[in-house]
Amino acid sequence: MNKNRPVNLDISTINLPAAALVSILHRISGVVLFAVVALLLYMLDVSLESEQGFAKVAAVFDSTPVKLVLWAGLAALIYHLAAGIRHLLMDMGIGESLEGGRRGAVLVLAVSAVLILLAGVWLW
Repeated sequence: MNKNRPVNLDISTINLPAAALVSILHRISGVVLFAVVALLLYMLDVSLESEQGFAKVAAVFDSTPVKLVLWAGLAALIYHLAAGIRHLLMDMGIGESLEGGRRGAVLVLAVSAVLILLAGVWLW
């Protein structure tokens, strides 16, 4: 093995293609969804215990930090859904070429950005 190979340990200098970025973000959005769903299930449990619990959860949803967490959860859901649809289309043979994969990745990023901004407008 050649020990004189250059090693690039600075990830910020690596220029990832759009398809790689979409794949990495798809995995990250899945982890975020897992965490947010756990939090939302806990809040659902508290809200169903009593009227006071429901009022407490309703009051919590009015705060800005909770709205940001909810927006992050919606953003993860929107992005994960868009990237998942792209993967399903590729499983059906649509967009499997190198150029089709790049165009699909760019489309996922663009559609997700627009829908995430609309979700933020709707939330506030």
